[in-house]
Amino acid sequence: MKRREQSQTEQLRKALAEREAQLQEAQARLAALEGSTSLQVGRALAGAARRPARGLVNLPRELYRLWRDSSSRSAGSTPKQRVRSPEPVRSYETERQEARLLAGQPAFKDERVVIAGVFSAVARAAVEPYARLVPLRPHDVQIVFDSADVDAVMVTASAAQPGNLWAHVGDPAAVDRTRALRWVLDAAAARGVATILVCDAPAPPALAGLGFDYVHQGDLGVPLHRYNPIAAPEDRAATLLRVSGAAPYCHPLVAESKGGVRADARWEELPELLRAAAVAVVDTPTLADQALACGTRALLAGTAPGPGLPDTAARTAADEADFIQAVAEGPLSPAELRLALRTLFLTRATPVVLADLLERVSLPAGGGSATQPLAGRATTVLACPFDDTESLALADDMFRQQHPPAEVVVPDSRAAFAGIQRLKDRGIPVRTVATAPEDRWSAAEWAQLAAAATTPWTALWDQPAGEFFLADALCAAECSGADAVGPAVDPAASGADYVFVSAVRPVLARRELVRKGLPPQQWSRHGARLLALSAAGPAASSPVPEHTPGG
Repeated sequence: MKRREQSQTEQLRKALAEREAQLQEAQARLAALEGSTSLQVGRALAGAARRPARGLVNLPRELYRLWRDSSSRSAGSTPKQRVRSPEPVRSYETERQEARLLAGQPAFKDERVVIAGVFSAVARAAVEPYARLVPLRPHDVQIVFDSADVDAVMVTASAAQPGNLWAHVGDPAAVDRTRALRWVLDAAAARGVATILVCDAPAPPALAGLGFDYVHQGDLGVPLHRYNPIAAPEDRAATLLRVSGAAPYCHPLVAESKGGVRADARWEELPELLRAAAVAVVDTPTLADQALACGTRALLAGTAPGPGLPDTAARTAADEADFIQAVAEGPLSPAELRLALRTLFLTRATPVVLADLLERVSLPAGGGSATQPLAGRATTVLACPFDDTESLALADDMFRQQHPPAEVVVPDSRAAFAGIQRLKDRGIPVRTVATAPEDRWSAAEWAQLAAAATTPWTALWDQPAGEFFLADALCAAECSGADAVGPAVDPAASGADYVFVSAVRPVLARRELVRKGLPPQQWSRHGARLLALSAAGPAASSPVPEHTPGG
């Protein structure tokens, strides 16, 4: 059992037993000390010194009585039963238990990796959905760090900027904060906990010299749950939005339009500003990625965009003609937006960067793993192939996925099909369910298959959908927090992308939602959030089959 999975009651009971053992040992030592002849002789001498007139006369008689009592105890009297000495008290463990009472205990059922961090507000907002954070503050850093069972320690350089609790940490002018952070790094090294420095903003040079296990030259990626095209206005302003500054960590963030209208906005407002603009002029690749995730065309001043992005979506601005051309092009087209989001999702999203950072250090045994930030993307493909031909199409579709499935669930009557055997041979886990489907496209059939899934997401496969089938659907879900993703059923919303609708033909849905066995037309009535995402790739040109999932 993991240490963090032990109940708090057991931990407190253990701390209480250790305290009782300490008290028992102290009482035994005190009783032995008070009953010792040496202490009584000392008291007699002290009393005689305080009152010499009577004390010196009575001192010989008092010393004789003490000698006689000591001799009788050692010769004739039965010795008292010795008190059993308690077990040694592990002072480090008991101190940690006391600290837990003061600092609180993290949730036991949360399986995310635990990171004790010195984060800026924007960095914390980016990482929070993918890791369990234990924020460290300069005034109580020792109590909090001793009370937490963490997998890693992470420090972002943006936390050292003015306006943060750890401002100027690493600078000789902030000796107290630097000393507190150095204590954290030393304590982490003593406990075998890895330490990571993320250089996401300019910081004092001495910060990197404090002794981190790994120093990452870059940021924490693009948090798609914050930067996304969800709820973007249909008619964006046909102007340039200039986002200046070394990074979006400055307070306030300065943004101004081409027409000279100036707005002083904080980092929390940056996604809304980008979603409302058609074109953004930025000076860092990080800001360019964030703009693209919001569906805004990005022009970089003096730097080049990252690899893999559409050339027309993000490019370097050389002169005024580039600005004019970008304004004429407007925001990203649906194809450009789909490709940009897909690239960011697979290579530059925050959980991908976080998993890569944890992979570069050694995590303590028995705790979290480097793959846990990506656990929320694990998907089970539910399929009920009709024959060998359709099972082979399923296998080929799974092999080509840019985001591979974690497992495939099929009825046991299909387990002998050639395509299912190919999946097993290629190392893709296959689960079978004892069911005889009467209507393989019914909600009840999908529910039986979903009951065997072990991942948070299920993909309802009914035909080949292209190599980006899972990546696009999961990216849309990560951007929006939706419960199901698929083409909209309402003809008025047909072809719409990244908007919430009342009904979809689900291609991706949360496992618990599918297990209810409800028709997808009723999901919105039960509080499910449904996001419209039209088909892409080979399936985009093919008509939607009549036997759509749950239709």
